[in-house]
Amino acid sequence: MSWVGIDVFSHPFWAISTVILGLVVRSLRRGSWDPRVCDVQLKGQTAIVTGANTGIGKFIALDFARRGARVIMACRSEARGRTALREIQELSGNANVHLRLVDTSSLASVRAFAEGILLEEKALHILINNAGASGLPRKITSDGLEVSFATNHLGPFLLTNLLLDLLKRSAPSRIVNVSSAMHRHGKVDFSHFQSDNLNDGLSVYNHTKLHNVICSNELARRLQGSGVSVNSVHPGVVKTEVMRHYKFLVRLIFNLVGIFFFKSAEEGATSTIYCAVAEETEGITGKYFDSDCSLVLPALLARDRGLGAKDFEICERLTSKP
Repeated sequence: MSWVGIDVFSHPFWAISTVILGLVVRSLRRGSWDPRVCDVQLKGQTAIVTGANTGIGKFIALDFARRGARVIMACRSEARGRTALREIQELSGNANVHLRLVDTSSLASVRAFAEGILLEEKALHILINNAGASGLPRKITSDGLEVSFATNHLGPFLLTNLLLDLLKRSAPSRIVNVSSAMHRHGKVDFSHFQSDNLNDGLSVYNHTKLHNVICSNELARRLQGSGVSVNSVHPGVVKTEVMRHYKFLVRLIFNLVGIFFFKSAEEGATSTIYCAVAEETEGITGKYFDSDCSLVLPALLARDRGLGAKDFEICERLTSKP
């Protein structure tokens, strides 16, 4: 492209304009709610955060630790988990932060983790289902499930159900499921759970995030009057390791663009923290929050009660012991 013979894309004007636009976007990224000015304390409360060793999960765990909570970091990698654990303890000054291992792609791992929690913990006030991945190589897990659906949806679904009684006994308590605005591009085809009729990796991610919202809404309906709230959130377009399974060139472009236009992991944690601790979200359930901590309507499919009931029942069947 050129204007009067000038190659715009190689001209300094283009580079400078792009940088300025990026800086303006960065300055506008933070929403109206700031966790740093929220004085809610969590002393005496227990919180579980999955995927807490990196990205937004790490900043969610750090925020809870700074508020005085007993924090259970549910991580897949012990080495990376221990590194994050030490950092969170040092930054928060809270020694009551603990590492427990879980791989949400494995139902056996989820059951073992939940069994340990039920034996060790007397209460659970906050459950953050944050762990997830995009672009995973297509494969079937030992449970007969497509790996992205197991990691992003069915594993967290099972974990939540296994811990429900503890959450009820600890009420008021909150469940927050980290979804994505990409759920609007997802589709519901229950054969996807066994890896049938699937296309590219990004579409798979979108489908899993749609199921997150559908089942969050259905669970909220089932828990009415229990004192347990369930909401789903969009953290924003965040520069994290979620793209680590994509090809190098895709990751490079994502990271370069992200320097100027995407949220940092700390900023991306905001909407989840808002749902989990803010006084103004207490008692709100069955809702979907965007990255600016605003209530918005999710995709039409996520509001279909009949579909929600069917989806939940199928997920229960798929995650039940044989």
